[in-house]
Amino acid sequence: MSGQTQDSSGWLARLRAGLARSSARLGQGIGALITRRTLDDAALEELEDLLITADIGVTTSARLVAALREARFGRDVTADEVRAALAEEIEAILDPVAKPLVFDPARKPHVVLVVGVNGAGKTTTIGKIAKQLKDQGLGVVLAAGDTFRAAAVEQLQVWGQRTGCPVMARETGADAAGVAFDALKLAAARKDDVLLIDTAGRLHNRTELMAELEKISRVLKKLVPDAPHSTLLVLDATTGQNAHQQVDIFSRMVHVDGLAMTKLDGTAKGGVVVSLAEKYKIPVHYAGVGESAEDLRPFSARDYARGLLGLPPEG
Repeated sequence: MSGQTQDSSGWLARLRAGLARSSARLGQGIGALITRRTLDDAALEELEDLLITADIGVTTSARLVAALREARFGRDVTADEVRAALAEEIEAILDPVAKPLVFDPARKPHVVLVVGVNGAGKTTTIGKIAKQLKDQGLGVVLAAGDTFRAAAVEQLQVWGQRTGCPVMARETGADAAGVAFDALKLAAARKDDVLLIDTAGRLHNRTELMAELEKISRVLKKLVPDAPHSTLLVLDATTGQNAHQQVDIFSRMVHVDGLAMTKLDGTAKGGVVVSLAEKYKIPVHYAGVGESAEDLRPFSARDYARGLLGLPPEG
């Protein structure tokens, strides 16, 4: 077996373990609901309630149950058959948004603006992405743009030391746009491949945050007219359906063109990814199921759908 295959199987094992709380709610719930019974209206109603409790959302749960009704209504079914059928439907919802974040090698650097509420895991996600990019031999600069939290700056500096990436930082309370501008100048001068910009996430005063994000984008464009090239919204899966509100808020502030889902290992609400995919159609670039850099990986529709239902991975 090749090292790549071993690495892939190791990730699938971590993904399944990370989704254990979510799959316990869904997979075991289906097992308790359907030992072997006719898929009638009562069974479908109970199943829809179960899907909603797993944070798949009312609209998406109704869609999944409608598909199951059309395909198998009135038939005797087993729990495994229901899990497999739901996994297929969920994969179909997730597949259009399961897109890796592609860094354009023609850009020196490809600028990524990373946004999200405080505590979502922005800084850690940036560090993990930086580690992976450095391991691929790419040059990376980090910008500590969350200047209101000294801990965020220090955390990013730790990641910089770990990965060998230069970190552009200023004193607490410094102008975040100035930090981003200086980081872009540095990355361009070094001809580095990627610039990852951390930002504040203070939602208690959205007007200030929106103004700051707009200023960062405006200042970046003075050097690179089409920067930022990607805007990544980091979402904490433990917030469940509240993630929808965060997508709404940040999409009004900036053009969010990708999502990273963190802390999937700490929640039974992993189904929220499905409802986000159906409602917003925004690419999901990353799934995070642990603390190490290896626990953040490109999002796979099939692996996620099967992991969510507690099914073994398929080739």
